[in-house]
Amino acid sequence: MLAALSLLYTPKPLLLASRSRTSAPFSVASSTSPSFSSASVNTELKLQLTSLAAALDRGQSYNPTSSQAYAERMEVARGIIRSLVAASPPLPTSLDALDGEWELLFTDVAHGIFRSSPFFLAIEEAYANAGAPEKADLFFRLHELQTCSWGISKIGRVSQTIDAANSKLYSEFDTNLLSLTTIPIIGFWKLLPTFGGCVVTVSSAKLDGDKIEMEVDYTTSRPVPGLSGLRPLPGEIGLKIAEFIWNIKVPVRLVWNLLPWNKGPPTCSVTLRYFDGDFRVVEDRGGQFFVYARPIAPRPLKVLES
Repeated sequence: MLAALSLLYTPKPLLLASRSRTSAPFSVASSTSPSFSSASVNTELKLQLTSLAAALDRGQSYNPTSSQAYAERMEVARGIIRSLVAASPPLPTSLDALDGEWELLFTDVAHGIFRSSPFFLAIEEAYANAGAPEKADLFFRLHELQTCSWGISKIGRVSQTIDAANSKLYSEFDTNLLSLTTIPIIGFWKLLPTFGGCVVTVSSAKLDGDKIEMEVDYTTSRPVPGLSGLRPLPGEIGLKIAEFIWNIKVPVRLVWNLLPWNKGPPTCSVTLRYFDGDFRVVEDRGGQFFVYARPIAPRPLKVLES
């Protein structure tokens, strides 16, 4: 689906614009490790949750599509999140407090941690507004089966960058395609090359009370350092085609509004449940939690000139 937009090669260096521009985003890795400002706040609960998040692969190990394995651990994690929410410092009243880069640490949502993206949150809310929330679960389950079966796609880093000055939220998830392809039992070599990229959804964002309200604008893609992209044709022409597609912006809001079954724009919201400067917990309309933390190895999002 959306991940197909990002399957290209790593392009030549691109020009960076000022922060006020909101065109196609690009990121560069950084070795600078930020210090946590609230390490002493709810330390025990955060350590417990971080440990479970690692053991459960950010929540992906529990997959009700396949089995109920790790269901009890997921309940323990939910209990810790509820305890953390109950012990939250006063929540911020301005989006400025949330400004900057956040990485997804854990979620109890089923059928894909990519559901932290406002694009998928908008789909969930659209079904709920139509009185059919169960159809959203079916959609996400089918999407997961189609994109993750047989190791076709693997989700890597999931993050958000909040640009409070411009009321923007950039949601990212890395997708790694064909990472393991071989003939079972007898295969000792890869049959197909691994490639992938980062899917970026850009939304407007504002903090209204304890709710972060978003409206999806567009989706684009960018390369992931160290991960090859799909080069459609050999030679210089292939490079130019790849670079062009990297910078395509899919006008989600425009297309969404043209579809007759959508009763409004692609909007969504999450409720801010916990915030201490280092950790942030939000809850979607279905009651699922998403836990974010300031990154240890930041990959800052820059903005490209048009």
